[in-house]
Amino acid sequence: MARIAGVDLPKDKKVEFALRYIYGIGHSTSKEILEEAKVDGDIRVNDLSEEQVTAIRDSVGTVKVEGACRTEFTMNVKRLMDIACYRGIRHRRGLPVNGQRTKTNARTRKGRKKTVGLGRKTAVGKKA
Repeated sequence: MARIAGVDLPKDKKVEFALRYIYGIGHSTSKEILEEAKVDGDIRVNDLSEEQVTAIRDSVGTVKVEGACRTEFTMNVKRLMDIACYRGIRHRRGLPVNGQRTKTNARTRKGRKKTVGLGRKTAVGKKA
């Protein structure tokens, strides 16, 4: 099992896809890293030699990944919240940021449904 940037790569997957388990590395970055390291992307992780793993590690070292990438992302969101722009306000309130509807859906961002008011229908014609 190869350990790169503090992440254990799954050994049964091809290297091209296994690199994506590292936060900050996606499809195109993975290909660029393998090209720079001169490693074939179709090789499985458990078939990599030590020299290949070292070459990949060196290539990944040039890219901002894991902790540094997460820090940058949170600082960007914090900046939006501090300047109180529309996107920052949406982040602060825990609502969808990119223009999605909220009358229905958006339950992932909003959390469980909070019933407002009576919460049940009264029978028609009956007195309370």
